[in-house]
Amino acid sequence: MKHEGGCQCGAVRFVTTGEPVRAMACHCTSCKARTGGPYGIGVYFEESAVEFQNGELGYYQFESDTTGRWIRNEFCTNCASTIAWTLEMRPGLRAIAGGSYDNPDWYKLSAHIWTRSARSDMCYPENMTICDQALV
Repeated sequence: MKHEGGCQCGAVRFVTTGEPVRAMACHCTSCKARTGGPYGIGVYFEESAVEFQNGELGYYQFESDTTGRWIRNEFCTNCASTIAWTLEMRPGLRAIAGGSYDNPDWYKLSAHIWTRSARSDMCYPENMTICDQALV
């Protein structure tokens, strides 16, 4: 199973292969700042399952204000759309920004995490794993 996506301007294109390790909505302050939204969606794969076909990725690496571990955001150098990221706490995995898929309906969210940082009016789907920190 292959799924394609890319950045807003079309310069960066990627393909992921197989099922994700996990797909989560994250309410941490970093994801909210990265997306400009109330949460971010990460679709996590083994790094070998992610192939960048074209375009140039820039990156910004920083330490989490909560955990002190590094996070490396990867974005299109032309339009600045966030495409992917890697995390110190998840070695060997690469997260793809859920909204960057051509069809973002193919994956299913397994959890909402860092919900202690969520908006106070946030509502969660029934039967969803809800966690006030990261899932191990």
